[in-house]
Amino acid sequence: MTHPVHILGPQFSTFVRSVQLCCEEKSIPYTLGAEAGGQTLAIHSSEHYALHPFGKIPVLLHGERRLIETPSICRYLDAVFDGPALQPAETWARAQTDQWTGILAGYVDQALVRRYLLEFVFPKGEGGAIREDAVAEARPEVDRVLALLEERLAEGEYLVASDFTIADAIAAPMLDYLAGLSGAEALFVETPRLSAYVERVRSRPAANRVLVAPDLGRY
Repeated sequence: MTHPVHILGPQFSTFVRSVQLCCEEKSIPYTLGAEAGGQTLAIHSSEHYALHPFGKIPVLLHGERRLIETPSICRYLDAVFDGPALQPAETWARAQTDQWTGILAGYVDQALVRRYLLEFVFPKGEGGAIREDAVAEARPEVDRVLALLEERLAEGEYLVASDFTIADAIAAPMLDYLAGLSGAEALFVETPRLSAYVERVRSRPAANRVLVAPDLGRY
């Protein structure tokens, strides 16, 4: 399709970055930001809820089409546009990719981003302080998830197939942020394969264009 692709959402969002990575890997031209239909759209505004009934981001705008939920957006982009395939052709490998995409967008996102990373980025403590008790409470599940990913990477350099897939596009922004935290070395001390994976993904040309320092003040 020749219609322009627009990713509605702030660039610092991990899920927005996942959609960006898919676009960059497949060389899909796209725009990004808070604009929709020529107007700036505020998060959780009535206009936003008209596009996403649960007020989440990103929303993909492609011509007259509107699509929500990052895994669905990524699968759609992979199917509609030319470029390197981001899903294996073989049925079982594709099912594994779908499985891990769901695990990452659900359980891993909750453990790493919602319950841990966001406490450092948007602290909810008194006077904007990081709630150390919340960090400590979240840490065991962070460790468990990282160990799970470490075990998964025993099978290859990427999470599912022999090359980058949608599963990696979902995982990369979360892990990039996590590895960028002060003192992150302690988080990854027991996961050498995962540490190498983060650097492998960061070295991809698409990641160099997407995994950049966030501008938290623009949205």
